Amino acid sequence: MSLAWVALGANQGDPEAQLRSAAAALAALPTTTLQAASHIWRTPPWGIAEQPDFLNAVVRLHTALEPLALLDALLRIEHAHGRVRSAQRWGPRTLDLDLLLYDAVQMDSARLRLPHPQLAARAFVLLPLAELDADLPIPGSDATAATLLAAADTRGCRRLHALL
Repeated sequence: MSLAWVALGANQGDPEAQLRSAAAALAALPTTTLQAASHIWRTPPWGIAEQPDFLNAVVRLHTALEPLALLDALLRIEHAHGRVRSAQRWGPRTLDLDLLLYDAVQMDSARLRLPHPQLAARAFVLLPLAELDADLPIPGSDATAATLLAAADTRGCRRLHALL
């Protein structure tokens, strides 16, 4: 069994309902237990500024699914929640699920990079990740979730309430 951290984000439709439904879908994955969930955070959009704020959270999973099998499950959950992938990156979405970390695995394949390549630059990921596991070491670096967060721009980010 492995530990995996998954970021959840949405800014279309009913984002809070989308995050809660996605968390339930993650908890229902085979050979997987949802161990912990952060609060929901309201954060400014990243990449394309002219869109609604996002709601974001992070969950920690205990899973027997291998990284690529877990990625496939995340993509199926996104699709079930109306996510349509387009060529435009960082735009509005009904649901975004990103596999941030999987144990101490470092991976760079055509389909998956671990740790997530933009993890260190995204306050909307670091705030809920550090809330769950502040001292979590980030593979391939000397940093922890908390040290990365200390260097992040958190302006406009606001903690709301528990995801679960």
